[in-house]
Amino acid sequence: MTDQAFEHVWRTEAPHVLGALLRRFGDLGDCEEALQDAAEAASIQWPVEGIPDAPRAWLITVAGRRLIDRARSETARVRREALDAAQRPVTVSEAAGADRDDTLRLFFLCCHPALTRPSQVALCLRSLAGLSVPEIAAAYLVPVRTMTQRLSRARTALRQAGARFDMPSPEELPARVAAVLDVCHLVFTEGYTRTSGESLIDVRLAEESIRLLRQLSAALPDHAEVTGALALTLLTHARSPARADAAGDLITLADQDRSRWRTDLIAEGVALLERTLPRGHVGRFQLQAAIAAVHAEARTYEETDWLQISVLYDMLGGVAPSPAVTLNHAVAAAMAHGPATGLAMLEPLAADPAMHRHHRLHAVRAHLLDLAGDADAARTEYRLAARLTASLPEQRYLNRRAATIHR
Repeated sequence: MTDQAFEHVWRTEAPHVLGALLRRFGDLGDCEEALQDAAEAASIQWPVEGIPDAPRAWLITVAGRRLIDRARSETARVRREALDAAQRPVTVSEAAGADRDDTLRLFFLCCHPALTRPSQVALCLRSLAGLSVPEIAAAYLVPVRTMTQRLSRARTALRQAGARFDMPSPEELPARVAAVLDVCHLVFTEGYTRTSGESLIDVRLAEESIRLLRQLSAALPDHAEVTGALALTLLTHARSPARADAAGDLITLADQDRSRWRTDLIAEGVALLERTLPRGHVGRFQLQAAIAAVHAEARTYEETDWLQISVLYDMLGGVAPSPAVTLNHAVAAAMAHGPATGLAMLEPLAADPAMHRHHRLHAVRAHLLDLAGDADAARTEYRLAARLTASLPEQRYLNRRAATIHR
């Protein structure tokens, strides 16, 4: 058995096994520890004996035994009836694992409102994506100890809140789905453009987000914003092969070799978008996906329909206003109507003290000032943006732009 085969089985089965354990034992922390014990046992036995015919049932059985053994040694704090229930054999239906509702329950448990957003992200990556604590810590560039503490606090918060492995009430459902989508999008964004460190892209993190969104879409096939979020990530990730050169340096959208864009992801994203847009209400993720689709369908940068993109950003600003939306809208408006229009749109952000430390504001201002022919001001803004970003590829790009602007 290869490491890749084990990794595939683990990624596929871990959420289902965790769901089955949670239904029987209830505590997320205990169930995750038992699941990890089962994974370690599998990593030893499966290479020798081969992957079992029913790996899910194997993992459930081994992890369940670990929990029973732990319960036996801690009877002072474990109710006898819970132990008795745990000792019954795994049934055929349980061995088959969680159905799509179990995936939903895991999403909703990990994105419980008692948790902070960083904790929600960490739990999703741990419980749904099956990433190890060191992998999650590396993805977010924090020490393993810090991530371990974050996860421990999250599990404690769930326990104290009395969070159950159940579906939320109809009244709670919209907010919980919105939280899940925000978490998946945050994970994707961090993978697509790292906020710090030596790498521009973390492909595995981006692809884990897409995988989670595929699971969510399978569970909620008629939810327009879930479909929109999946379409957005597919259409955006399609550009990843062309976003960095051999040295890992940033290649801007204008300079990318579009023959390297993944046409399979573009086709899938466009199909999803065409399926969901006619249904009625258009939300934030559908609009962002529509913008990504306009970029994807332009054969060259020069053929980009900036006017349409500007209109879509205007709509997005009405649905989900944010500084990031304003920044992107300013670029599109500048391309459609001239740099002066875009620069005027940035003035409210420039007056916000919180945005002065955000490198993207200065990077966008530099780009638009360069288009307007103000080389000195553009050079100053590029240098300031480079000092403010913690991403080394972005630093190199911004300093290079500052050095190559002509007076």
